Amino acid sequence: MKRFHVHLHVADLATSIGFYSKLFAAEPARLESDYAKWMLEDPPVNFAISTRGKSTGIDHLGIQVDNANDLAEMKARAQAADMLTLDEGTTTCCYAKSEKHWVTDPQGVAWEQFHTLANIPVFREGEAEAGACCTPTAATVVAEAAGCCTPAPRGKAVGIPVKTAGGCC
Repeated sequence: MKRFHVHLHVADLATSIGFYSKLFAAEPARLESDYAKWMLEDPPVNFAISTRGKSTGIDHLGIQVDNANDLAEMKARAQAADMLTLDEGTTTCCYAKSEKHWVTDPQGVAWEQFHTLANIPVFREGEAEAGACCTPTAATVVAEAAGCCTPAPRGKAVGIPVKTAGGCC
């Protein structure tokens, strides 16, 4: 099964939790001081909110898969669309250990494709900054694809936020 993923940055977590709990007629499946996540079945969506962003609104969209084969298929589709991918491999973020990669659409919207392996007790293990996010950016995707620290266009340009030295992203 594949599940649509939406992650929003919100200004007031408690108010947003109240709103979305009523909207979805469900309480969050995961609740932390800076984060909440609903794993809805109808429609199947992994909907997350956090206070970690610099501004409110959509942080990224994604597709969560149940197994490594589905993740490999999603990655092959992204590569067939001539999109650069940022392959994070096994990583930790958003209170979970996951296998993931990132692509962007032509408008620069970040898409995370991931397989969750386990829950973890912290937002991101080894996180250098308490306010760091998980979404990579365009310059890093391009730089990592080129194998260096200087952005060098290769394939289609991507607009997802990038990792910075010493931080989550």
